[in-house]
Amino acid sequence: MFRIRITKRQEPLGWSSCLVLAAALALSLALSGLLLSLRGTPALDGLSVLFRGAFGSRFAVEDCLIKAIPLFLCSLGVAVAFRLQIWNIGAEGQFALGAVGATWVALSFPGLPGFILLPAMISMAALAGGLWGMIPAILRQRLKTNEIIVTLMLNYIAILFLDYLVYGVWKDPTSFGFPMTPEFSPQAVVGKIGSTSINWGLAHCLVLGVLVWICIRYTRIGFELKAAGDSVRAARYAGIPYDRLVVMVMVVSGALAGWAGFIEASATINRLQPSIMVGYGYTAIVVAWLARLNPLSIAVASFLLAGLRVGVENLQLDLQVPAAFGGIIEGLILLTVLAGGLFTSYRVAVRRK
Repeated sequence: MFRIRITKRQEPLGWSSCLVLAAALALSLALSGLLLSLRGTPALDGLSVLFRGAFGSRFAVEDCLIKAIPLFLCSLGVAVAFRLQIWNIGAEGQFALGAVGATWVALSFPGLPGFILLPAMISMAALAGGLWGMIPAILRQRLKTNEIIVTLMLNYIAILFLDYLVYGVWKDPTSFGFPMTPEFSPQAVVGKIGSTSINWGLAHCLVLGVLVWICIRYTRIGFELKAAGDSVRAARYAGIPYDRLVVMVMVVSGALAGWAGFIEASATINRLQPSIMVGYGYTAIVVAWLARLNPLSIAVASFLLAGLRVGVENLQLDLQVPAAFGGIIEGLILLTVLAGGLFTSYRVAVRRK
């Protein structure tokens, strides 16, 4: 007979936590290979196609970076809210409202010069996403609602509102019946970096990521977020304005997701259409937990998860693997990383009775 004893670690695990994370990722890939084998696809061949499709060429790496840009911004916003133990599951809807806000500016003022039009699009996208994020924060304060449920339900409202616009009042009359807006004017499009296909949204990510990292690490607000996230009662006793922090992090979280919607609509698609909603807001939750809410680690995790999306597209083309397989891998990664968190926060000892 054996006895399992679990005790909380008094000190952080340190660099060994990287080994736990690597083991969790390896386990998720092994389980993914097993699923491929069950459907008749050789596991090693499938994983090889996955990685070659994601990182095997310059075009693949550039495609990963393009997809990582909106994913990074959504994940950064989600991580800000999660630091306060506020569970924002609504980045998908905030992303949609940000794309809608940017599109409204682009369609309403197409003749403005780019140095005015692009900042106006960014401002409207961030405002729309921030206000959409503020709604569950206010409801949580006033009516004691659960922000998980409210943010999740608001996703559907935002996405359906986007569909209403592109199927209705904003539908391009020259689109042969397809639901999409007219193409943005050249001044409303975020350009490419040099001769690559990567857009200047990458620079937006670098600036915003560094600013959030500095704010969290070196400012009073960052300290208050950590203190209130660890203990609400202690934060209130210390005079930290917890209710104001809740509203602030939800507004910032929504604004960053809305910014991502602007980048996707302007730089990637150059118009608004339903295909813009590919689940970046939901994948952002996986990225935030995978990076343990660290803004710098989110950049790496966003690139890897974007590579997973690109690799799964290659699997579909080469081996006819269903598109849902990518979602399965993301779920396995999240589950294994969360399970691995047990070993980083607790010490597990097995003893013989």
